[in-house]
Amino acid sequence: MSKSELSRSERRLQHLEAVIREAGVKLTHQRLEIFRELARTDDHPDAETLFRAVKKRMPTVSLDTVYRTLWMLRDLGLVTTLGPHRDAVRFDVNLDRHHHYVCVRCGLVRDFDSDAMNGLRVPEAVKAFGSIVDAQVEVRGVCASCASAKKTKPRAATLWTRKTRP
Repeated sequence: MSKSELSRSERRLQHLEAVIREAGVKLTHQRLEIFRELARTDDHPDAETLFRAVKKRMPTVSLDTVYRTLWMLRDLGLVTTLGPHRDAVRFDVNLDRHHHYVCVRCGLVRDFDSDAMNGLRVPEAVKAFGSIVDAQVEVRGVCASCASAKKTKPRAATLWTRKTRP
């Protein structure tokens, strides 16, 4: 099978295996399943979401194993992190230059490419903090699904109570 015929997740998985072997890290079945789950999604899941998905196939996997594997993958340069979002770090397996759209209501994260944003210069004020390794733009808004759900859902009545002092 040629490289062009491989799916994106298969290419990501091959890259992971090569880097892990080169680093001398044992590629356990649990680690492989965690990365498979991460590689097949573009949702930028947090550790708990990955844990629930992997646990369906591997009931013996622990949340601690998922966290340790994700941080190991980050240390090896195989994933990056986003966040914190709702008190949870999100993991991104897409190492190509890209930016993020984040829904402020449901937490949906989607990648997008933009030559215009790639060309943005980092302000001098930021450079004063230290050296710049990378820069990504995070665009925040309300996703189409949340926007349409709000339009179609009737508004719930809100009861306001006011406490008074005796």
